[in-house]
Amino acid sequence: MSGLSHFDGAGQAHMVDVSDKDVTDRLARAECFVHMAAATMAHVLAGTAKKGDVLGTARLAGIMAAKQTSALIPLCHPLPITKVAIELTADEANSRVRVEATVKTTGQTGVEMEALTAASIAALTLYDMLKAVDKAMQVDGLRVLLKEGGKSGRYEAT
Repeated sequence: MSGLSHFDGAGQAHMVDVSDKDVTDRLARAECFVHMAAATMAHVLAGTAKKGDVLGTARLAGIMAAKQTSALIPLCHPLPITKVAIELTADEANSRVRVEATVKTTGQTGVEMEALTAASIAALTLYDMLKAVDKAMQVDGLRVLLKEGGKSGRYEAT
């Protein structure tokens, strides 16, 4: 299992020991998209969805999700998160909402999983709040856009 840090020499899953890693500032940014019908987008833009403020609720859900990542993904370390920001951008021309999550910490391991979790849960919350009018919505494009800090340095998606 060469190169996969979550497996030991016998191929067994384990939590990576980060105790010897340097404490550094870490940042990760992730994105995904929620595609919907034009009529559903109109509800988002007008703030007339039956369940209320869909963008505000999705923002809070994403923040809460980032803080719970280690409880959801078995081998993630619990981290002292110092910032979570969720940006939800309505793209009326393409009838979609872009979800971008930024997570920061100062620690011994990165926050990519926290950013991915935040973006995906914010998107799923949008789906949940709008499904009464559009069950055909799609969530896609989940990816890390940026990772900074630590031994591996900076990664930026192209």
